[in-house]
Amino acid sequence: MKKTIFISGATSGIGRKMTEMLIEQGHTVYATGRNEVAIKALKQLGAIAIKGDMRSRDDIDRITAQLPLLDVAIINAGLGYFENAYDLTDDEVDQMLEVNVRAPIYLVKRIAPTMIQKQNGHFIFIGSQAGKVATKKASVYAASKHAITGFVNGLRLELAEHKIAVTGIYPGPIDTPFIQKADATNAYRNAIQKFLISPEKVAAEVVRAIEKRPREVNLPRIMGLSSKLYAVAPSVVEFVGKGFFNKK
Repeated sequence: MKKTIFISGATSGIGRKMTEMLIEQGHTVYATGRNEVAIKALKQLGAIAIKGDMRSRDDIDRITAQLPLLDVAIINAGLGYFENAYDLTDDEVDQMLEVNVRAPIYLVKRIAPTMIQKQNGHFIFIGSQAGKVATKKASVYAASKHAITGFVNGLRLELAEHKIAVTGIYPGPIDTPFIQKADATNAYRNAIQKFLISPEKVAAEVVRAIEKRPREVNLPRIMGLSSKLYAVAPSVVEFVGKGFFNKK
């Protein structure tokens, strides 16, 4: 069955890959992002692309006002700065909280009511393993992802009676421009090179989740064990994770 799907953060990385895959499958895709050139490219692919910034409540209002009744909303836009909390600027902290926490909540507040009326729908959130296990130089980013992980789990309970599914996708580090933007020194990329996941892999898992509607997906699968290990042996996980930024 062809669906009407919304994707935030669709102009690059896994958002772009998901948009391409879903259009190829014949779905109607409403896509948004900040990059004007990328928005034009999405339109050429067949997406209904709307330029907007998830840091702006006015843009969120404008974008959601243009959406029809959705079958699926994929909340993908994310932003990170990998640095010690005390070295981040206030603006960098604010941006992470606005994009990673406030924007998803605002989107749900505006999209959920029509799904509730229909008594059907599906929210998919692209979270992060950082939302389960924090690492050095990612404390604020991890805090934002911990927050959205809690939101996803609570929202699932709130929407269950309305037959609306809520799925959390929790990938490890993905080989996209996000990493370069988050850490210009490349220390993080160098440290986790062998763990990097391709954006195609993550996008394919999200597309599969649209049909399967699982509670959550951890990528790679083995990383689902890290959060369980962290619950029983946090010092072990922290010892392993502290080296991620030591390479230059």
